[in-house]
Amino acid sequence: MAVPLPGPLACLSAFCRGRIVRVPKGPLIRVVGTEVAIPCSVSDYDGPSEQNFDWEFSRDTDFVRIVSTWDSTFTSEEYQKRVGRGDIKLRRSSNDAVELVIRNIQPADQGRYKCSTPSTDATVQGNYDAEVQVKVISDGLSVSGSKARSSTSLRLSEGDSFKLRCSATTTSPEHTHLHVTWQIKSGSSWRDILSLTHEGKFQPGPGYEERYRSGDVRLDTGANDTYRLSVSQASSADGGAYRCLVSEWVRGADGLWQKIQEKSVEIASVSIQRTALDVVISTSNVSVTERDSLDLTCNITTDRSGIFQAEVMWYFSASPDDTLSDAQLLLSMDHDSVVSDSTLISLSHVDRNSYRLLVRDVDVEDSGYYFCEAAIWVPLHNGSWHKVVERTSAPVSVVVTALEPDYDVFLNASKTPKFSDDPTELNCRITNVQDTEANIRFSVSWYYRQHLPSDDVLTEELLATMDADWTLLPGDRGRERIQNGEIIFSKKSPNTFSLRIQWTSESDRGDYFCVISAWSRHRNNSWVKSRDVSSASVNIFWATQDYTLTVEAVKLKPFFVAGHTFEMTCKVSSKNIKTPRYSVLITAEKPLTDQSSPNGTTRIISLNQDSVVRLEDWTDQTRVDGVVLEKVQENEFRYRMYQTQISDAGLYRCVVTAWSPGGGGMWREAVNGLSNPIQIDFQTSGPVFNVSVHSDSPTIYQGEVADLLCIVTTEGIPLEPDDMSFDVSWFAVRSFALDREPVLLASLDRRGIVAQSRRNGSSDLSLERISPLEFRLRVHGCEDHDFGNHYCVVTPWVRSATGVWQREPDIKAKPIFLSVKMDVLNAFKYPLLIGIGLATVIGLLSCLIGYCSSRWCCKKEVQETRRERRRLMSMEMD
Repeated sequence: MAVPLPGPLACLSAFCRGRIVRVPKGPLIRVVGTEVAIPCSVSDYDGPSEQNFDWEFSRDTDFVRIVSTWDSTFTSEEYQKRVGRGDIKLRRSSNDAVELVIRNIQPADQGRYKCSTPSTDATVQGNYDAEVQVKVISDGLSVSGSKARSSTSLRLSEGDSFKLRCSATTTSPEHTHLHVTWQIKSGSSWRDILSLTHEGKFQPGPGYEERYRSGDVRLDTGANDTYRLSVSQASSADGGAYRCLVSEWVRGADGLWQKIQEKSVEIASVSIQRTALDVVISTSNVSVTERDSLDLTCNITTDRSGIFQAEVMWYFSASPDDTLSDAQLLLSMDHDSVVSDSTLISLSHVDRNSYRLLVRDVDVEDSGYYFCEAAIWVPLHNGSWHKVVERTSAPVSVVVTALEPDYDVFLNASKTPKFSDDPTELNCRITNVQDTEANIRFSVSWYYRQHLPSDDVLTEELLATMDADWTLLPGDRGRERIQNGEIIFSKKSPNTFSLRIQWTSESDRGDYFCVISAWSRHRNNSWVKSRDVSSASVNIFWATQDYTLTVEAVKLKPFFVAGHTFEMTCKVSSKNIKTPRYSVLITAEKPLTDQSSPNGTTRIISLNQDSVVRLEDWTDQTRVDGVVLEKVQENEFRYRMYQTQISDAGLYRCVVTAWSPGGGGMWREAVNGLSNPIQIDFQTSGPVFNVSVHSDSPTIYQGEVADLLCIVTTEGIPLEPDDMSFDVSWFAVRSFALDREPVLLASLDRRGIVAQSRRNGSSDLSLERISPLEFRLRVHGCEDHDFGNHYCVVTPWVRSATGVWQREPDIKAKPIFLSVKMDVLNAFKYPLLIGIGLATVIGLLSCLIGYCSSRWCCKKEVQETRRERRRLMSMEMD
């Protein structure tokens, strides 16, 4: 967007601006016979964008019209023919610029040229024409090849060097510089190779930068104005026509260099012939025996003559399709006949075209594919060498046959089991060893084959194997037993390996065989398996019979009464068990009325196979030492129960387990046996006890005291209060339907000791005996969680005529439901009184605040507005 200038600045700008016509600063020096283009441009003008131009020429003072862009009649008579032939024409380069082109300029064209533009401006300002001086000099540039006549033809081999020469001189009266460029034509166009510019700088063409820096392409100047192109390590891309292009440059009045003419001459036609090279290994497929020598010869054939050297490299690959980058370089000989170092491999130059590879003491790992790579090197002018061609032979297959040692394997059992847990030992021997050397080592692998039905396939399982370093590698079968030392593998002698099972089980029965592996040590000190020989199998089996265990229980005292000692013995006999030991458990089957064992069977005392006694479910703390179990003989055990009670009635048995020695000093369970039952039954005619629960107030309010009575009644023979005693326990079920577990509240034993369970609420309990047959439970400060069904369980104790206390069966009373209600009046009494009091205080305070505010804070003086008393005027007076 244009911004308008202030008044004085606008006037100054208008005064300074104007049309400007420009031509090059002269004089312009041109060579006779060349084409001349003189540019002319205009700027800072008004009117249409495309401007017109007029050109005029003057040798002395007067100007002659030459040509115009807008007037076809502008040209003077002496220039009409040249303009008509196109020797002089205008070439428009833009709307505001043209060029005056003069072909084949002559000395008569030397003079002043004026370019003018017709005015299209609103006001006449600036310059409308410009002049330039043109000077025409004679042609003094001469370019020639090495020979005066036609160019030469060169036939070269790949990698050769060649030189081309051209001569360029000038006799121009002006101070001019020459620009020399060597070019090649391999197709339809010429490409620059290397130039020596008019400023004295070397400039390589596209694609020749690296060869120029390495010195393979050079441009040298010599005597008699010669320019020599030197090319080393010629390749197929260097074939084609070569020419020397020379241009003449002069520095203009503006200080810039201007090319005034250009000439070229074809020097030579160069053809590059590729070097032929054929690389062949003399043999095709080779088979050698281990420890022998491998001899291979690489033959090379080339059509190259002159001085050259061959480079040979031998490669090894496991696959014939591997590339050189994947293959292993064995040995090489460079073009100076220097061979790389190797101990067992040698490379020798048999004759000019044959190279021999010798591998001594071959190994199995040397089997594979061998191929030879050869390259031709030629010397350069600077003494260095250049590789011109490289070829690789077809691979030759080499098979190295291993020297397998000859030996036999024999397996026998030195120890066989007759029973379970007996040891088993197998020996695997290497016999008839032949053709073995110090570089042979033996290892063993042990296998197990299970006996299967005739229609099933035999399966082999690896127990363990040893590698070349005799490191034991356990298999999946028995891995844990091997790690625990139950299965031992050892090498007794250089030719004997053993397998020992410390404690053989029935799962170990089956066929065993060993496999002896021969390992050969290679040159790199690695071990490679060369042969496996398997032994015949050895069957491990023993006849087994079912274990038999018989247990007989005998009651030593056929008749006794409560308070006496009960005694019974258990005699055990077994068959088909090796060195058995027995563990004994005494059980009692109580009547279903006994609550101590819901399933009717009680585990009393046990004695294990190591004669360690343990109390099982015997919970009578008053008779901790009342039961004894002892071992009389190896197969006879005796059980005693002192001071028998009525509650001890039931069927007593001996549960016997036979144990046999297992692995690692452990005992293994063989078979279980159960004895005949021995019954304890007391025929008594004592009293019968009944229990009931009573409460005068089963429904109470929170905070009150609940009284529950547990009443015991007797029937039958009356007893003195001192001859009977009771254990009383109170329970509660916190539900209406007795579908939850009972919770123990408190208990009172026959000695008068009270025990309470832990409680979460604020209520409290008390339990007391108020009479010989009545027991009262009180719940103080009842809460809502104290509701539920409450009952008592009584255990009577009766003293016999001998003075021994006998425990009677437990008696459970029928539950009574205790309901706890909430006193609504007492619950809301205090909150109501507090609320009424607070409301009264807040109301009185509100009244007091209102009175004080109206009395002192909100009082205002009101002025009465004065009213004028005037009479209304009548309408007629208006």
